[in-house]
Amino acid sequence: MSVLASIRSQLAPINREGLPFVGGFALVSLLLFWFWTPLGWIGTVLTVWCAYFFRDPQRVTPMRDGLVIAPADGRVNKVIHAVPPAELALGDRPLPRVSIFMSVFDCHVNRSPVSGRIEKIAYKKGAFISADLDKASEDNERNCFAIASGTVRIGVVQIAGLVARRIVCFTRQGASVAAGERIGMIRFGSRVDVYLPEGTRPLVAEGQTAIAGETVIAELRPGTRELTFRVG
Repeated sequence: MSVLASIRSQLAPINREGLPFVGGFALVSLLLFWFWTPLGWIGTVLTVWCAYFFRDPQRVTPMRDGLVIAPADGRVNKVIHAVPPAELALGDRPLPRVSIFMSVFDCHVNRSPVSGRIEKIAYKKGAFISADLDKASEDNERNCFAIASGTVRIGVVQIAGLVARRIVCFTRQGASVAAGERIGMIRFGSRVDVYLPEGTRPLVAEGQTAIAGETVIAELRPGTRELTFRVG
C-alpha cells in the first residue's frame, strides 16, 4: 500500500451536518490569515479539529438476534439501574441502563443499538449541565427513541451536554432500523443512555471505551445463530 493510500484509509468522510461548521471555520481562518498569520494558523488547526469532530466512519456491526450494540463512541461512565424517562413509556420501575459519555474528541454520530422498529421519538427541552453528571438524564435537553426489537423494547436517549446545543435526528417514528444504522448525532460533547429490558445483564463496565456500531454492550438472549456482520 502506498503512503497516500494508507493516509486515505485513515480518513473518514465528514457527516453532512458538519459541513456548514467546517466551511465556517475555514472561512474565518482565511480572514485571520489576512489579519495576522499566526491567528490564521490557529484557525486552521481549529478547522482540522472541526472536520475531525464531524467525522462519520464506517463501522462493522456484529449482527445476531439478541445483541445490543453501543449507540455512541466514548467512555462508559455509568452502568446502573434507573427509571427511564416518562416519554419513553417503558414504565416506572428501574431498568438496567448503560450511559456512554462522548467527549469533544469522540465521533458524535449515534447508531441504533438493535434491529427493530422505532415506535416512538420524543424530544424534550431542558438544561445544558455537564453530560457526565447523573442528573443530566433528568434535567438536560434530550431526544428519546423507543425501539421495538422482537418482543422487547429498548430505550435510547440522546442527551445534550454542557457545550452541545443541537440534537439531530436522522430517522422518523415508525421507521425500521438495523443494528448499527445511523439514527442521529449531537453536536459538541454529550451522552447517550440505553435502557435495557428488566433482567438484562450488561456486558460492559464503567470506564470501558465503547465504539458505536461495534461494541456489544448486552445480550438479550443467548444466541444460537452464526454471527454475521453489517458494514455501514
